[in-house]
Amino acid sequence: MVTYVEAGTAPLRNTGQIRLYGPDAFEAMRVVGQLVARALDEVTELVQPGISTKEIDDFLFAFGEKHNAVPATLNYRGYRHSSCTSINHVVCHGIPNDKPMRDGDIMNIDVTYVLDGWHGDSSRMYMVGSVKRAAMRLCEVTHEAMMRGIDAIRPGVRTGAIGAAIQNFAEAERCSVVRDFCGHGVGRLFHDAPNILHYGSPNEGVELREGMIFTVEPMINLGRPHVKILSDGWTAVTRDRSLSAQYEHTVGVTTNGCELFTVSPAGLHRPGIDLKAA
Repeated sequence: MVTYVEAGTAPLRNTGQIRLYGPDAFEAMRVVGQLVARALDEVTELVQPGISTKEIDDFLFAFGEKHNAVPATLNYRGYRHSSCTSINHVVCHGIPNDKPMRDGDIMNIDVTYVLDGWHGDSSRMYMVGSVKRAAMRLCEVTHEAMMRGIDAIRPGVRTGAIGAAIQNFAEAERCSVVRDFCGHGVGRLFHDAPNILHYGSPNEGVELREGMIFTVEPMINLGRPHVKILSDGWTAVTRDRSLSAQYEHTVGVTTNGCELFTVSPAGLHRPGIDLKAA
């Protein structure tokens, strides 16, 4: 049985209860969400052939430090980096390293900052140099799928409506939805209830209520949906080595819809942005 609880009265651990946050929490999430969005904006200029993902990770650590924020992934369950950098067929949780990026790569950068005890979580796709049309199309499909899922959010519908909107669009575009990972509640905790599946039917899942805060973060593959975890225990890749893409926003359920906390202030959160023209 699903239970909902006022966030201020719940213990600071994942109890399976769904927290309902008030106006003060939404304001705190706006602040940390915009910090994450600015970091993802500013890292854009670094993403080019020859730059390593470690350099990107170092930048994101320094950005957080400059703004009195701590990367939530740093030392999380033994993870030793400030971000996840997932290139080409890496689905998620790619580990930053010294290997230079190549022209034509696509990469997801996923960062979560903790500011004054609140977690802001977001990720975007980045194009390294000139990418092939198929790769760009995958990114466009993934972003649109995420936004269709977000458009389904309002009080009274079930979380399955989010997944159904994502799955229906992605599969109509001959792509597949990864089922091994999901969105999650977020706020005072990095990962909280409920889980947000990116597939399903509208009558499945828990009912959305005003005050819920969670992520929507579909991973979409050009090939089949199956993934495997590499021996490092973190990196997830497509089993068929097809390209994968992911976008992520943190959202809060409002009276008649939802608020996106992690929209880029520079308008760079959508694929296909010409940085020189932006």
